[in-house]
Amino acid sequence: MIRSKAIVFLLGVFVSLAAMSCKEEAVPKPKSHLRLDYPVAKYSAFSNTSGNCSFSFDINESSKVTMKQDCSMEIQYPKMKATIYLNYKPVNNNIDQLLRDAQKLTYEHVVKADDIAEQPFVNPQHKAYGMFYQVGGNAATNAQFYVTDSTRHFLVGSVYFYAKPNYDSILPAAAYIKNDMRKIMESVKWK
Repeated sequence: MIRSKAIVFLLGVFVSLAAMSCKEEAVPKPKSHLRLDYPVAKYSAFSNTSGNCSFSFDINESSKVTMKQDCSMEIQYPKMKATIYLNYKPVNNNIDQLLRDAQKLTYEHVVKADDIAEQPFVNPQHKAYGMFYQVGGNAATNAQFYVTDSTRHFLVGSVYFYAKPNYDSILPAAAYIKNDMRKIMESVKWK
């Protein structure tokens, strides 16, 4: 009798456990990604009014410009913790050296880069010619460019983030700033 009660009890526990385990199969949720919304870029013409820099370009109104020596400048994005560094050099029969230096600056990142895409830029109307580089992977910079008129002016730009380079983490901010860099390059006007 005790044995049959134990068997009935165990059978009851087994049946109730089996009934509870017949629910939907648990499916793991997909990984989520942080959604970063940045304001729509509004551009205005920028020209160094305090110095005698011989070029102008369009700049994102949400950025902050700090002038350095010799018409070089830093364009800061505090919310994204990034800075675009622009370096200006006059051309004095040294265009070959300036081009080599700009290309060398980009290809120094080849160790960490997954790929480097080159996109030529030509604007004969404003006498602006150059190259835009997209650097993929965990390199220190993910975008660089140079633009020149090949006779008097040479401008180099690169972006750096104040964080360890992790391409997946900075991708939204990097894409936003890359568009601003293109706008700078494409809107350069020599004076």
